[in-house]
Amino acid sequence: MIWNIIFIIIGLAGVLWGADRFTDGACGLARRWKVSELVIGLTIVALGTSLPEFVVSFISCLRGSGDMSVGNIIGSNTFNSLVIVGASCMLLVIPVERGVLWRDLPFCILVTAAFVLMVLTGEINRYSAAILCLLFAVFLTYNIYIAKRQRGAASEVVEEQTPLWRLLGLIVLGMAVLVGCGQLLVNSATDVARALGVSEKVIGITILAAGTSLPELATSLVAARKGSDGLALGNVIGSNVFNIAFVLGICNMVSPMQMTDVNLVDLLAVLGSVVLLWLVCLTGRRLTRWEGVLLLLAYGAYLFWVLFH
Repeated sequence: MIWNIIFIIIGLAGVLWGADRFTDGACGLARRWKVSELVIGLTIVALGTSLPEFVVSFISCLRGSGDMSVGNIIGSNTFNSLVIVGASCMLLVIPVERGVLWRDLPFCILVTAAFVLMVLTGEINRYSAAILCLLFAVFLTYNIYIAKRQRGAASEVVEEQTPLWRLLGLIVLGMAVLVGCGQLLVNSATDVARALGVSEKVIGITILAAGTSLPELATSLVAARKGSDGLALGNVIGSNVFNIAFVLGICNMVSPMQMTDVNLVDLLAVLGSVVLLWLVCLTGRRLTRWEGVLLLLAYGAYLFWVLFH
């Protein structure tokens, strides 16, 4: 028990340190390439922070555990939209760009709705997976186009002086520490919870679901603390799209999943969470502490229903 507590402290410290390096590298890369932090957050950062979900879902897929793989994505995306954005709003008022309101969040809602409809059929086959992969390709291609357009319009901006190799090194190092220490933290917390008699269900809903979202949480909170609002919000939206379109798309192309125990309430929660995020973004086109409280309360209500219904 004592060693697990020590590992939890080490894991938490490592996650925060890794997120700090990762954020510095990502922001520097945005300045060097003369694109917005939002675009970097939607693409490079989102892909990096979605690695834990990909690993968990891919392994579950190969083992034939479709419910576990889909449940991981549902729990992670709901946590992303409600807890990560809500917690980030506690540190920083996040202005919402017009593109986020009318392009990125609606696309995220579209991908999530398509995913929910697929899950309701009881199976995500290779045809469904191909649609998800196509949606991912559209998302990535459009953001690359936006990045190129921003570079062309920002030729007069002073370029980042940090060498490219150093920025990429910070991103790789930060991501490696994030994933490694995040896994250490999750494993140790799970062992402590089991030793205290906490049920597997509670562990899965809380520690494991939040654990695979730990890189997103740490990255968004550090970005918010440093005033990088575009990175904080873009990371969440991009991760949600990556988790569904890329992770489940690739996994189901390899081995189509059968699902027998996916709850309708969980599906409504993952879709409702991103719709709620879009609605609060519409109010004043910025996310304040009050909107953050609302998002956190929504997650608390969902968690209460799951645990005590």
